[in-house]
Amino acid sequence: MVRARPIPEATVGRLPLYLRALVEMAEEGGTTTSSEGLAEAAGVNSAKVRKDLSYLGSYGTRGVGYDVAYLIHQVRRELGLTQDWPVLIAGVGNLGRALADYRGFAERGFRVVTLVDADAGLVGEVVGGVEVRHVDEMPALVRQHGVAIGLICTPAGAAQEVADRMVAAGIRSILNFAPAVITVPPEVSLRKVDLSIELQILGFYEQRKAVLADVKQGRGRQLAEVAEPAR
Repeated sequence: MVRARPIPEATVGRLPLYLRALVEMAEEGGTTTSSEGLAEAAGVNSAKVRKDLSYLGSYGTRGVGYDVAYLIHQVRRELGLTQDWPVLIAGVGNLGRALADYRGFAERGFRVVTLVDADAGLVGEVVGGVEVRHVDEMPALVRQHGVAIGLICTPAGAAQEVADRMVAAGIRSILNFAPAVITVPPEVSLRKVDLSIELQILGFYEQRKAVLADVKQGRGRQLAEVAEPAR
């Protein structure tokens, strides 16, 4: 279902957070939630929750809040999770294998239907219940399985070529795990997951916390010296 009122990209980025929090609430027996409760569970503020959910046409009921089961349905519908999305993984290295083996994709409506790799030695191997095929077969595999989404798990040097192959084969949504910047036509949706960058960002925060701790420790020593009576 595509709404006439566009949903901002920032809101789309928060919908999976809401869905995860709502599913956890449902599993714990929760039937209703307030915007404050959902905000705390998702790690955002309640004003954002109310604004974001208004794009879904959900405003809650005063004194009652939001119906958890219905809200799960609404969010899943907007994220396209009420459908089955066939997924192709390009690159059967450690990451590609881990993703192919991950059962959580199927639970969320994403089904890995084919794996491709340029290494002929891997062709025919079965990973996660799916046979590895040669990358040259990608166009036929995309047509055969109706592939909607392609995951790039190749080395950086091969990422752009694989993206070009995916686009030529008819894939219109790509998730890039390779540590490389790639370009695709404007009609193709591209998302990037760079684990090394995320780790570097965490390194920055760890360094900053260490510096702040040193500063606080230094101030503590200075105050102790001032408070200590002269001898």
